[in-house]
Amino acid sequence: MISGEVGTNMSRAFVKEQDVDTVEHLADRPVSEHPNIVTDQGMAQIDTALAEARVAYAAAQASSDRASIGAAAREVRYWSARRASAQLVPASGDTSEVRFGATVTIVRDDGREQTFRIVGEDEGDPAKGSISHVSPLARAMLGRAVGDVIRAGKDEAEITSIVRRRGCRASAPGKREIEMRFNAGKAEAVFRSVPGAGAMWHRAWR
Repeated sequence: MISGEVGTNMSRAFVKEQDVDTVEHLADRPVSEHPNIVTDQGMAQIDTALAEARVAYAAAQASSDRASIGAAAREVRYWSARRASAQLVPASGDTSEVRFGATVTIVRDDGREQTFRIVGEDEGDPAKGSISHVSPLARAMLGRAVGDVIRAGKDEAEITSIVRRRGCRASAPGKREIEMRFNAGKAEAVFRSVPGAGAMWHRAWR
């Protein structure tokens, strides 16, 4: 009986030690093969994640928790790699076509209107209105213009708006009081004969 209890305790201890070693030597998180292009917010997000990972690693070391050390070390390696490969794409006012960083509104066949911003892989969060530039929907939108019809999952959708900076918007004809034109890379406003249009423009660009 005692022999059996000893054997069981040793077995449990062995399994527990194996579990710790397994966690401690976790394989690295997969790193995307796509270019790691990021927005300003995406770069800040990576910096924050890396800083938090380093704090967690230091805390794990202080507690001598081998499992926590292994998990935190993996996060530090991942975010260090993402920070090293990050390529910041500056914001642009060009709304002639969908580009990285643009906020795009589409209207699906069933009438649903959805708006997404195209961002880097680590900052993509569809639930919050942002999608990775390598996602199928983003790929379908990139390079397209207002009025173009794209594939959106099993359905089709029309691009009705492209926004880059605050106040820089290209919209479907008849849906906006102010349209944007780009001449030699500079944006100029084209106002319609609608009372208050000029005031609307100045508020947008302050």
